[in-house]
Amino acid sequence: MEVLEFGFMQRALLASLMVGLVAPAVGVFLVQRRLSLLGDGLGHVALTGVAVGVLTSTAPVGAALVAAVLGAVLIELVRARGRTSGDVALAVLFYGGIAGGVVLLSLAPRGRATNLEAYLFGAITTTSAADLAVFAVITVLVLGVVWLLGQRLYAVSDDEEYARAVGLPVLALNVVLAALVASTVVLSMRVVGLLLISALMIVPSAIAQQVGRSFRQTLYLACAIGLVVSVAGTTTSYYAGTPSGGTIVLLAIALFLLVTAGVALREATARRRHRRRAEVHAAHPHEHGEGCGHPAVPHGDHVDYDHDGHLHAPHRTGAGVHYDEHGEHVAPPARQGSRP
Repeated sequence: MEVLEFGFMQRALLASLMVGLVAPAVGVFLVQRRLSLLGDGLGHVALTGVAVGVLTSTAPVGAALVAAVLGAVLIELVRARGRTSGDVALAVLFYGGIAGGVVLLSLAPRGRATNLEAYLFGAITTTSAADLAVFAVITVLVLGVVWLLGQRLYAVSDDEEYARAVGLPVLALNVVLAALVASTVVLSMRVVGLLLISALMIVPSAIAQQVGRSFRQTLYLACAIGLVVSVAGTTTSYYAGTPSGGTIVLLAIALFLLVTAGVALREATARRRHRRRAEVHAAHPHEHGEGCGHPAVPHGDHVDYDHDGHLHAPHRTGAGVHYDEHGEHVAPPARQGSRP
């Protein structure tokens, strides 16, 4: 493929692969906790870290990681120990992160702030080998923690009171989850940007929740979806000449709308089928069974009943008994006598 002939695109695809795996793996817990905007808040705090890195001529990625983790721990402590509600604390995080980043960047020499757009909106083609090394370390750490503590993190995300009642360290697990979110934000900021990272964490998880039958299945599906849209979005952005972050997020949203429409259609079809069964039952008050007066006709693994030339099969469900019509009853041909 042409896209693999260039070193910068090879690095970009590797970065998008790591982000596509990690972001939904953490985001699925945020969706479960109904804290979908936490990624946005920590993204704004990471902006302050980037500004510190630009101002001090140090590595912006490292400074952003420190700032985001500290902000994540702080908001969990405020939410758990203080009287401030979670949404208010998150709003303070939003505004404080933006204000800190703007003020600090205004103090930096003009030439150093020219690359700020790469962190806000993503610039995956500028990913360096050093960035990939940092991203790889973050990816291994985040996925390792999710693998080790996934069940406990799910218990806390699903019901904090129950988790506390069974003896789980709720505050510590919440701090761990917040630190994972902060690490994911920093990992993803060069791929989709600080202003769009929350979408890559949340949208694949929201898609997986609609089709997954268990939390484990939802987690695996979210990671698979995130990987596909990240790599596909990066490849599409190369050929279309569009920003990688926006392309990835738009692909994820398009898939979300498609899956949502498919699930809604499936549920509508199921409702219509249920109504038809209810109508059949309402129009067929007679319950077939032994001694009901209608001949029993063996049919596969069950018995149908010949009701005025039509085969009716009773099925018991939680809603009662309904009857499926299996067609008209055709009497077997009469046996002919054997030849002498």
